[in-house]
Amino acid sequence: MSVEENIKRGTVISGSWNIFTVRLESGGEREGPQILECRIKGKVLKGVDSFYNPLAPGDRVTVEQGQIVSLEERKNCFTRFNQKGFNAKKSAAGGGYGTAEAAGSQIIAANVDLVLCVSSPVFPPFRPRFLDRVLVQADHAGIPAAVICNKWDLHGRDIDIEERLEDFVRIGFPVLRMSAQTGKGMEELTRLIAGRFAVLVGQSGVGKSSIINALRPALPETQRIRTGTINEKYDRGNHTTTQSLLVELPGGGAVVDTPGIRRFVPDGISPGDLIMNLREFAPLAGTCSFGLSCSHVSEPGCKILEAVNAGAIHEDRYESYLRIREELSGMTGF
Repeated sequence: MSVEENIKRGTVISGSWNIFTVRLESGGEREGPQILECRIKGKVLKGVDSFYNPLAPGDRVTVEQGQIVSLEERKNCFTRFNQKGFNAKKSAAGGGYGTAEAAGSQIIAANVDLVLCVSSPVFPPFRPRFLDRVLVQADHAGIPAAVICNKWDLHGRDIDIEERLEDFVRIGFPVLRMSAQTGKGMEELTRLIAGRFAVLVGQSGVGKSSIINALRPALPETQRIRTGTINEKYDRGNHTTTQSLLVELPGGGAVVDTPGIRRFVPDGISPGDLIMNLREFAPLAGTCSFGLSCSHVSEPGCKILEAVNAGAIHEDRYESYLRIREELSGMTGF
């Protein structure tokens, strides 16, 4: 067998540290796709040193004799700030920030067509500011996003939840009210995902794994993703998904099931650029009396504050802006 025949392209399905599961492309009409456990050759890949994790589901790689030898250029990557990686790199850099800030970037999925931000009205409770953070990151990465409110069959018609969901629609995000348990909204979700590579992001217990199982109803129980229960003491989900996993769908397309995230910190965004990643804020950038130097906190002539007072920007979205900005300022020292 020639050297060229030993080299194959594939897609990362899951993995961590230096062990990754890769689905290799078919070698011919009679040969179906192979699933192979691989390691990175030499434990170093070009272009990944600034990330907490070198590879993520959706990455396109070249494999030679069970070793990943190269990574194809990504069209995008959906990331979050990882404090653990940031602290480790900062310590290695002698305590200064330097390049440590970039090393706090954790890739959740690569080459993504759609981010599905999953929430629930209860069990765990609806947390719109978590959704705001994920949507900020999606817009920063240039990836289309939609909001899913799962477990809609348990919704008690909370006016505040309805108001926030309608505001997401108003500013341009599709919103699906659905239930993986009853099947409500599953047809709409299937149409939305069809032919696309989507990543599900949400807190533990909102039903990401249940949604993926509902998207593949014909699978036997032994091949379904394990789901968990809610921790009644803390009213939040128990972690059942421990690492991101790419799952192909029967109707075409694929989704990534991700571990529950309690705290989502946007990645790669400076405090001053934050409003450019909030859809209803961005058109007002530079129009304040203090121009682009306005922090939109207390300055006179601030167009963002005027929009909040006029109801053009939801008060809770503005509160999200303040909290995210404060967090980003603390990390960058601005």
